[in-house]
Amino acid sequence: MQDKLMIKYIKKKNQKGMEILIDKYNALITSVIRYHLGTLVDYEEECVSDTLLAIWDNIDGFENDKNSFKNWICAIAKYKAIDYKRKYISKFETHPLDKQASYIDTNLLKIEIQDELNETLSSLSEEDKEIFKRYYLQDESVIEIANDKKLAISSVHSKLSRGKARIRKTLLKEGGK
Repeated sequence: MQDKLMIKYIKKKNQKGMEILIDKYNALITSVIRYHLGTLVDYEEECVSDTLLAIWDNIDGFENDKNSFKNWICAIAKYKAIDYKRKYISKFETHPLDKQASYIDTNLLKIEIQDELNETLSSLSEEDKEIFKRYYLQDESVIEIANDKKLAISSVHSKLSRGKARIRKTLLKEGGK
């Protein structure tokens, strides 16, 4: 009941919804971010704030019939934390203070990110994993992928759409454990 009211308030851009969200879910959001940020504790508070902002900005993307609100906000928190890891890596690759320390830190973070990515994409076929990585990580266009793989553009769109659904279903199963 409280979630429905909170979601209603947030959709209407009423600050009361965010107050309810913070009271009820701040500890959960923080723990998800802390787990996925690992040693990057200096970024935790900022990442929590960005997660709350993402929930506020993307509340219309929440679909009650496909996911629980709790799982939805945990997914947002997880991927915000992964984004922060990526930012940290790129920051140290372009402006390293201590080359040896930053090399070790960034390599460990790259391994963590790759492991999380592999876990997330584990439900996809090898071809679909490649398409996902090229589209979402390497910013290749659907047209480029379709031409290279000799597929119809609509096939690439279908593979991305079905893949997202498969990943969402897998994440929901994991969230329910």
